[in-house]
Amino acid sequence: MASLGVALVTGCTQGIGRAIATRLAKDGFTLSLNDLPSKDAELQALASELTFEGHVSVESDVQRMVVSHVEQLGSLDMVANAGICITKGILSTSSEEWDRIAAVNGRGTFLCYKYAAKQMIDQGHGGRIIGATSLAGKQGFASLSAYSASKWTVRGLTQSAAHEFGKYGITVNAYAPGIIDTDMGMRSGFLSPSLNHDIMRVSQYERKSAVRRNGTPADIASVVSYLASKESSYITGIDNAPDAHFDCFPY
Repeated sequence: MASLGVALVTGCTQGIGRAIATRLAKDGFTLSLNDLPSKDAELQALASELTFEGHVSVESDVQRMVVSHVEQLGSLDMVANAGICITKGILSTSSEEWDRIAAVNGRGTFLCYKYAAKQMIDQGHGGRIIGATSLAGKQGFASLSAYSASKWTVRGLTQSAAHEFGKYGITVNAYAPGIIDTDMGMRSGFLSPSLNHDIMRVSQYERKSAVRRNGTPADIASVVSYLASKESSYITGIDNAPDAHFDCFPY
């Protein structure tokens, strides 16, 4: 089967990022994978193509990642990236914690969008850029202040980038999951049965979900698969919310 194109996936060693990489490989994309150096073992276990270690919030790392990708694979047709989460209220969040989540989720997305778009524009045949926002990027939640702010950033950036890059045949979209059954979901507190009452317990979420279950990484990967496809060429600037209609309920 001929490759559908070359996809760069960041934050790919676990959870949603891993599911996206696996799904795109099954779809027929040639993959280039990125994660932190500390995730080297996981990268090597996942990789069947190429891996690049680096931090998406470091501009030189992102530049090197894109250049290395193109040198070895010839082009860049699609980018998807994930993020991080911390669970703390405003009063208990330190400036360092705020800066860290803003750097990875906000600055990291900006840099990936910027350098991916530059490469796609130079290639002259368009492309797909897909970012990671969240239900928390559509409404605020207690104890997710820094995370929510960073995901609102991604939402606005995605809409602006869609306007700027559309004339080059580049679509820019984001996926905005509800609560997904991942390690990050556990760490965030949403899926932990021992939560304090500032965050919704998993059973409460399930009751408010229209389909009465938690989301899975595969649910999100299927959305990214469509946004990466040729069939999505008239869709840009959206933040698709695979959240089982949870956002219509108060929490």
